[in-house]
Amino acid sequence: MLISVRDLRKEYVSGDVVTKVLHGLSFDIAKGEFVSIMGPSGSGKSTLMHIMGLLDRASTGKYLLEDKDVTSLNDNQLAQFRNDKIGFVFQAFNLLPRTTVLENVKLPLIYSDHSHNADARAKEVLESVGLGHRLHYYTNQISGGEKQRVAIARALVNEPSVIFADEPTGNLDSKSGIQIMGILQRLNDAGNTIILVTHETYTAKHAKRILRIKDGLIVGDELVANRRFAQDGDVLK
Repeated sequence: MLISVRDLRKEYVSGDVVTKVLHGLSFDIAKGEFVSIMGPSGSGKSTLMHIMGLLDRASTGKYLLEDKDVTSLNDNQLAQFRNDKIGFVFQAFNLLPRTTVLENVKLPLIYSDHSHNADARAKEVLESVGLGHRLHYYTNQISGGEKQRVAIARALVNEPSVIFADEPTGNLDSKSGIQIMGILQRLNDAGNTIILVTHETYTAKHAKRILRIKDGLIVGDELVANRRFAQDGDVLK
């Protein structure tokens, strides 16, 4: 199993105030799955993604990634494990300004075993998302849809075990959004594990499985019966 979560809980403490966000979540995700984590604002889905993406720690519970109990790692070990095993695609793109497309995608390779081959590897993944002609453009010279493709290329460049996409179409027009969903579906078809965080049913149904979260609890875990496939001419609703 790629991911195993058992009785995961998260609370934030500020003075005498304790805010409980996750209330004992348990689930598994196998290698090669495409899973949507879906819920309304405040449901805890982003907190869960941050914990699964090793950007935050659970208060209690167990989280295994590739059979490694990551709750036992120190901060430096977490950072290295995150760089080696996880790719991120965020709603806001999180690209470096005044930096070229190629340089943005190369960034995760600085601290990896692929650093000696950074240019070639970055070009390869940029070509795979249709941006081979934008290598030396600055990030302020490309469209929103292209920025998200750069973010996907950056997430792929280290050949991670799992890619987390947090509301990846939230800042895009409908046409660009459906193109991004198409790329994610093709990546999954090629064997990549994708975990998509969204509050939109239409977007969630591009995955193969939906985990529904409400008030910090899993309230549904289902396979997508009428899965949507991103095609040219579609729009995100």
